[in-house]
Amino acid sequence: MENRVYGMLTILIVSVISYFAFAKFKKQQYDHSLYLIVFAGLLLRIFTACDFYLHAWDERYHALVAKNLLNDAFTPMLYANPILDYDYKNWASNHIWVHKQPVPLYTMALSMLIFGKNVIALRLPSILLSTLAIISTYKIGELLSTKRVGLIAAFLFAIHGLIIEQAAGRVATDHVDVFFFSLICFAVYYAMKSVDKQSKFHLIISAVLTGLAILSKWLPALIVFALWFIYGYQKQSIAKSIKHSILFLTTVLAIVLPWQLYIHFQFPLEAAWESEYNMKHIFEAIPPHDQAFYYHFDRMRIIFGELIYLPLLWLIFKTFKSKFQERDLFLLVWILVPYVFFSFVQTKMQGYILFCAPAIFILTAIFFEYLWTLKIKYFAKAVAILLLLLPIRYSIERIKPFSDIERSADWITEIKSLDKNDSNPKKVIFNNEYPIETMFHTDFIAYEKVPGITKLRDLRQEGYSIYIDNQSSIHDELKGLSFVKYVHITGEK
Repeated sequence: MENRVYGMLTILIVSVISYFAFAKFKKQQYDHSLYLIVFAGLLLRIFTACDFYLHAWDERYHALVAKNLLNDAFTPMLYANPILDYDYKNWASNHIWVHKQPVPLYTMALSMLIFGKNVIALRLPSILLSTLAIISTYKIGELLSTKRVGLIAAFLFAIHGLIIEQAAGRVATDHVDVFFFSLICFAVYYAMKSVDKQSKFHLIISAVLTGLAILSKWLPALIVFALWFIYGYQKQSIAKSIKHSILFLTTVLAIVLPWQLYIHFQFPLEAAWESEYNMKHIFEAIPPHDQAFYYHFDRMRIIFGELIYLPLLWLIFKTFKSKFQERDLFLLVWILVPYVFFSFVQTKMQGYILFCAPAIFILTAIFFEYLWTLKIKYFAKAVAILLLLLPIRYSIERIKPFSDIERSADWITEIKSLDKNDSNPKKVIFNNEYPIETMFHTDFIAYEKVPGITKLRDLRQEGYSIYIDNQSSIHDELKGLSFVKYVHITGEK
């Protein structure tokens, strides 16, 4: 009920803001319209992010590693103190954690250092980055076309359901993908500015942002370099393009290389395994992400609306039928190259192609403007309006403002109380249903399984307070041990 009340209030406020943004748009007061669109997008992100518990995939792992960085900034760890044996190849339960690149993790750690160890502080960087990317999308749309196109694209970015879900940590790859596509969006804008202003400074900014994007996910961020080359193809000499290419790539390398060298020298086993594991994504379908070749093109209708194929086909036709236009090739490369590449990649996840989203929004906006000028105006305008309405529908479905979903978890309150009442800094809880979340919210070491009596006795001798959750579900020989505290965490997520 609480979610539904706040949800209806949020949608009402966003609707009013959108109305005034549209009014400013009609009056050609584009800057004012942009501010309102950005504010509406920020409200949607804040509402969706206010789940006061960690989500299962993959947010809880990112959260715990970020929290542990506050205690040891040079050692990314999942289990900071693994008191049971572990397999370093199992990223979901190991010790040293180099499963993901460092920029999102360190940024989330910094946010929690400033604002406290809580889920809102954890999500704040993603909320802010994905909100700022609305502005970058507008700016790119303006450079490629007009302010009107930029504003329509910015609106589509602001209300996009999957992007909002990612910033709230609700779906797989969450904050990592938010950092990735936001930084790419920023990098593309500065790359374009570097061409227009013939500015090395803007080019270096773009290269730094590209490097940070690589340090958020990996090498597909180099799409920025290709887009910079296309945008500047007819605007600068070959000699200058070569010099600037060297400057760009050298800067990217200087940003990316130190972390790769550090983890391979400091954590050679884990780093080597993760490199191999990442390559397996390309050549092997890792369950449950084994999908058909056309998966990403099929998901396009769900992520961006069923009519998205119309502007895409229109763009392909324009690019190859008419005289070469850098704008068309720019958008086509930004969209199709990642889509085709990740179609060949055997492991498929919907978040992989979100860094194409700004280009898709800009293309949709350009096609919207084109439809608005056609002589078959009633049919064309109906299609144009649907291009905007279908993403709005999917946004509402994803952020769930009218659903009675739970915004908090009682079990977190119970486990925090248990933690607070035990002053021993060495404490462990076994048979715990949410071990990763438990270690984020408390000082407990937590495991799903229960070790044997010999291990329990050893831990007791080492000074640990030992808890076992839900005594009735464990083996008889583990029941009634005098040095174990048996508890029952009743709350559910």
